[in-house]
Amino acid sequence: MGGGAEARESGEARMDDLKKKRFFWGLMLAWAPWLPVPFGILSAFKSLSEQKATGLGVVAGGLTGKFVPLGVIAILVSEVAATVLLFRAFSTGHWVRSLFSVLSIFLSGLTLLLVFFFVWLTWLRVHTTS
Repeated sequence: MGGGAEARESGEARMDDLKKKRFFWGLMLAWAPWLPVPFGILSAFKSLSEQKATGLGVVAGGLTGKFVPLGVIAILVSEVAATVLLFRAFSTGHWVRSLFSVLSIFLSGLTLLLVFFFVWLTWLRVHTTS
């Protein structure tokens, strides 16, 4: 009878290791797109000050120039994958991991919202100027 308990503990340990891996990769995918964001924002504001231009269109134009189509696709895929991995990494016994998962899922949602907003602004800008 002791063998069943050991197998169950071994299975739980493997599941916890799997959840740790999902959590780690989810965090990496959720936070990685935010690493170059400060540089892009600084570059956009630098170009604004050099051109002496104002308005939402100029800001959108400066920021959307930083998001090339391949980068947008990569961000979308990584954020969706991060959200799925972080949802699957939830554990009832690990409240710190769950807290970071919720925070990272929120960040992924914010990232997706910003990407969709910039894509919409780009599409709107292209279609109103032609």
